Amino acid sequence: MKSLLVILIINLFSGVCFSATEQEAGVQIMQEAQHRSSGFGDSSAEARMILTTKEGDEAERLLKIKTLEVQDDGNKLLIMFETPLDVKGTSFLSYTHPLTPDEQWLYLPDVKRVKRVSSSNKSGAFVGSELAYEDLGSFEIQKYDYKYLREDVIQQKACYLVELYPRYEGSGYTKLISWIEKDRYIPLNIQYFDRKKNLLKTQEYRNYKKYLGRYWIADEIFINNHQNGNSTKILYQNTNLRTNLTARQFDQNAIQHNK
Repeated sequence: MKSLLVILIINLFSGVCFSATEQEAGVQIMQEAQHRSSGFGDSSAEARMILTTKEGDEAERLLKIKTLEVQDDGNKLLIMFETPLDVKGTSFLSYTHPLTPDEQWLYLPDVKRVKRVSSSNKSGAFVGSELAYEDLGSFEIQKYDYKYLREDVIQQKACYLVELYPRYEGSGYTKLISWIEKDRYIPLNIQYFDRKKNLLKTQEYRNYKKYLGRYWIADEIFINNHQNGNSTKILYQNTNLRTNLTARQFDQNAIQHNK
């Protein structure tokens, strides 16, 4: 379980009363969101990734996703592509860290080698999708500065609106704006602003389901790039938590053999 700051939010009927500054309030909201999503141990899922160009052309990929929580550190993530043939066997491994740069590797079956993703390329597109490599790590409080803006409504849900400013070098974003649902402390919508401070893309979470009586996980994620007109849709299925995954399954030397 990750260490947590003291949560000072006082819930009062229809809203929340903050006695702290806007920055502290933003931290408190995101701390509570992280707290509620922590402690699941590990997870596995299958997913369809659908890439759509601005002209309407579609390409579909099938993949498997595994996650492992690490005590006092960020999560480990493994993504394995199963179809189509041009990406079959490709694997991606990420070790997220709260205070130091994330470590990421990409296994390319055509050349049969594991390639490390450099820090300067973290803002690059992940295998042709609208996801960047830096989007793929687990959320860690220490990676951002925060500002609470106001309450808002999206998807007919009352939310806290929080700005996040990346603190890590090499980020492709100047800020993110996140809509966090008040009742469950889950993200419903995130806007990403590029290095020129222009809106780059919007990521929307839909169809949340509850696991183990506690954890809310979205089955659908939609990413719309407002600058190039492309979009990426990720549809999850067969999600399971606490499947007894081990650290060895996330070893950088073993990703080319994962099944």
